[in-house]
Amino acid sequence: MNDDANSKGTIWGVGIGPGDPELMSVKADRLLRNSRHVAYFRKAGRTGQARRIIGDMLCSDVHEIAMEYPVTTEIPLTDPRYNEILSAFYADCAKRLRDLSNAGEDVVVVSEGDPFFYGSFMHLYTRLQNDHPVEVVPAITGMSAAWAATGVPITWGDDVLSVLMGTLPEDELAEHMVRADALVIMKIGRNLNKIRDALQRAGRFEAAWLIEYAAMPNQSVQKLCEAGDKVAPYFSIIVVHGNGRRP
Repeated sequence: MNDDANSKGTIWGVGIGPGDPELMSVKADRLLRNSRHVAYFRKAGRTGQARRIIGDMLCSDVHEIAMEYPVTTEIPLTDPRYNEILSAFYADCAKRLRDLSNAGEDVVVVSEGDPFFYGSFMHLYTRLQNDHPVEVVPAITGMSAAWAATGVPITWGDDVLSVLMGTLPEDELAEHMVRADALVIMKIGRNLNKIRDALQRAGRFEAAWLIEYAAMPNQSVQKLCEAGDKVAPYFSIIVVHGNGRRP
């Protein structure tokens, strides 16, 4: 690494787990408590779940960088404007971090769950990795907390686990649900009815669990077939346990 690269600060993508601060790694805890610059994503006008998780861990003189999404569900994912708006947003966020790094400052970017598992940090990582020092601290995922909350092991023996996005078309969801032994379904929200229909088509509906706010104070766990027509909050995950080979 040349002298210019050595003078740059490190950008840390730090996973803070699913919601309970006690599930955070020792390394994540240390970095957060000692960082002069801490960045996190949130919806405009909200505190943000990542900021709530870290609570009062930060130094009294920390420089907080709130990166507020310009759009969440206001525009359909299929609308070309969606990617255009978010691409510009991530480019701007990356520039803010790049400026700090160029000034020799380290910065911690907080990620709910694990930074490399469907997280927003990935979009910064790809924009920064080639010209700035970037380090990633892995963490417990939300799905791990969700299946632990059911009190039932998610996989046995040779079970195949599939992680599905509720945004997929119903036919694709049903196809994956039939093939896999164990299931995790994320990004539920407005897709809940479609997911229900796909699970019923695949013959997996009665075995599905709905976990809301896993590892958070308001955690809720129930069989999906007993949830009625409720609207699932953003922090919701559906799991279907495997039942494979056992000794």
